Amino acid sequence: MDNEKQQLEYVSPGTTLQSSSHNLLNRDDAGHSLSIPQAQAEHPSVQQPVSSGHRVSALARRIHGWTWQAFPIGMGTGAVYVTLFGLKDRSEIVGKIETGFYFLNMSLFLLNSTTLLLQAILYPKKARRLLTDPVAGIFVPLIVLSFATIIIGTINYAVPSGHVTPELIYVLFWIYVGAATFTCFTMLMIWFNEPHDLQHFTPAYAFLIFPMMLVGVVAFQVLRVFDLSDQRALGVLLVGYFFQGLGFFMTFFYICIYVIRIMMTGFLKGHQANGAFVACGPPGFTALALINLGDKARTILTHQKLISAIAGEVWYATSVLCGMMLFGLAVFFFIFAALPYWFKLHKSLNEILGCWALTFPNVGWIATLRLLGDIFHIRGFYVLHLIMCILMCFTWAILFVLTVVAFAKGRIFQSNEEDVVKDAGMYLQERKSSDSDRTVGHV
Repeated sequence: MDNEKQQLEYVSPGTTLQSSSHNLLNRDDAGHSLSIPQAQAEHPSVQQPVSSGHRVSALARRIHGWTWQAFPIGMGTGAVYVTLFGLKDRSEIVGKIETGFYFLNMSLFLLNSTTLLLQAILYPKKARRLLTDPVAGIFVPLIVLSFATIIIGTINYAVPSGHVTPELIYVLFWIYVGAATFTCFTMLMIWFNEPHDLQHFTPAYAFLIFPMMLVGVVAFQVLRVFDLSDQRALGVLLVGYFFQGLGFFMTFFYICIYVIRIMMTGFLKGHQANGAFVACGPPGFTALALINLGDKARTILTHQKLISAIAGEVWYATSVLCGMMLFGLAVFFFIFAALPYWFKLHKSLNEILGCWALTFPNVGWIATLRLLGDIFHIRGFYVLHLIMCILMCFTWAILFVLTVVAFAKGRIFQSNEEDVVKDAGMYLQERKSSDSDRTVGHV
């Protein structure tokens, strides 16, 4: 058991997690399965159903092989309509395209959530391993991040049309805050309960904090459609600032560890090269949140006579200053990750899920480009924003096609028959032993 835990630390979060934890420990860097005679020896009875002619259905293998790493696909889809929504000259056709991506994102969210729920019901052993695994567990908070992209999309498209009211958005905001807090602290307790090797550290570990860091972004989106003269607007504002600060500084500590790591080992290689783009997220989203929250703060705080009008302008100017500096840091990490990316990446469909990190972490600083254009009246910011939006759509199209191909070929989200039978057999055996114990107890 100690040896298994030690080996587990060397599994990268960018690797496709498509089988049980034991099977993860028996894969090489390219994702190819290695022999597992030890597992067969430990559970000889488990292999009997397969060897005797019983086969596992394709659907069962898909459900068993599903992981929390599926949610970045929806988050990348959400990244497309979030960036397109900020275009300076946004046509009606672009608005319809955004709406299509919004519904696709919700469909992916329902698909992933339903499949993982079925996995928890049919294969509780596998579901428990994914939750408690210190590596696979870092992707659990991404379900909350996907929910955040849906809330933002609802604000952008459903509220203006009258299908959703600002009151419902206010309720969804507090649901998101509660879900983010519960999920992050739960997974942090699991993750920090195990030691981690600094030489294999990746910025993707910061996913454990991302939902709390995005509270500030969701907060200013809510304030866009909420009555700022309402007393409750102050609560949304303060909670946004609170969690944005908490999330940014915690993720910033992770980024510092990442810098130390690449000083020791050089640029991230293989599937971990995708994780380098995650470092763009915290400074980029914090810059976006600070500028927008500062804009709302000067209205809310002055309306409630908490500060003077001049203090409100100073508050906003300070937010723009801090946001500009964080924007520079985000752009630096983007360039720092992009330059060596193609030479360090393993070109394998087994690792396609990790490539979705090229999309959503960059939304923050890309959206900030539009803000800076509005603030300083510099057309160059609008042009750069348009270019990055086009690149975002192009990247999404490539990744989506490759993900579909990998799924069709069984490279992702598909377990081996032996793993499915083993988990199902262990669960049925436990149920049978539990029923027997209850029967003996009654006698």
